[in-house]
Amino acid sequence: MTDPTPGTELFTVGRSSIDLYSDDIGAPFSEITRFGAYLGGSPLNIAVGASRLGVRSALLTAVGEDQVGDFILAGLERENVETRYIPRKPGTRTSAVLLGIQPPDRFPITFYRENAADIQLGIPDIDAAPIEAARALVVNGSALARDPGRSATLHAARRAHGAGVPVYLDLDFRADMWPGLLGYGLNIRALLRDVDVVLGTEEEINAALLRDPADVTIRHSMITAPEIRGDVAANTAALLAEVPVVIVKEGARGCTVHRQGEAAVTVPGFPVEVLSVLGAGDAFAAGVVAGRLRGLDWPGAARVGNACGAIVVTRIGCANFTPTWAEVQALMDGPA
Repeated sequence: MTDPTPGTELFTVGRSSIDLYSDDIGAPFSEITRFGAYLGGSPLNIAVGASRLGVRSALLTAVGEDQVGDFILAGLERENVETRYIPRKPGTRTSAVLLGIQPPDRFPITFYRENAADIQLGIPDIDAAPIEAARALVVNGSALARDPGRSATLHAARRAHGAGVPVYLDLDFRADMWPGLLGYGLNIRALLRDVDVVLGTEEEINAALLRDPADVTIRHSMITAPEIRGDVAANTAALLAEVPVVIVKEGARGCTVHRQGEAAVTVPGFPVEVLSVLGAGDAFAAGVVAGRLRGLDWPGAARVGNACGAIVVTRIGCANFTPTWAEVQALMDGPA
């Protein structure tokens, strides 16, 4: 990128990967013969999604000194996402994800994150970025699983919050990334003092207040869509006592916006035929942030998020298939 970073409106912090998605739609994972290669990782997807919606975005992650790192950096450059603050970490590997696609409701996924470069993102890397000059920061729950990435994430949120930059927390619960599942909620709750907006599915809301690991069930390698028992309403209220805004993602139903001191507002989704649900939540987050940066109220921004998620589930992939503002507007202007 040639533009100086002070124009950056949005920083996102955390995971990045190469995503290998099956080209053999419907085939069991053991029978896959071909994969397509795409950009991936929740914070990366949000940065690309926001960029496609007209937001000047930068990603704070780390990659290895490997060809996968080259792939990610080149892809981000093509998407006009600022990369100058992405360090290469010697002796690490850039992450990879493999995904099978078995519509309508099975998307088995495998993460390769041993010695992952993005986990090595440290406080000095965060200090190299002008976060205080941004208009929004997105941090990510999975980045709290291990240090030094955990400390870097906490530090980024502290800096942004102290400067009055709105901090969005995408809960992004990935059970296989945590040595102990109760640690997820403990770390999330430690971060909340510096968070303005929480975004999560009903299951992720329950995970944030998890008290018994036995309440988490993962079937068919659906790591991105676990079953988590809990009282969603009570857990949402508990989070709302800590942060001003909690937005609960509710799949095809849309989402509900909860604000301190105000009645909850349900924002309907858009009916579409689902091909792959992976990446929908990241597209939703990009839409909400972009909507807010365009001056929309919370229900209006949530509707943009719903439209982004609806478009992505009709496609195979995450970052590479996030919509433009024109595509989002066309869906929102169409028949309800």
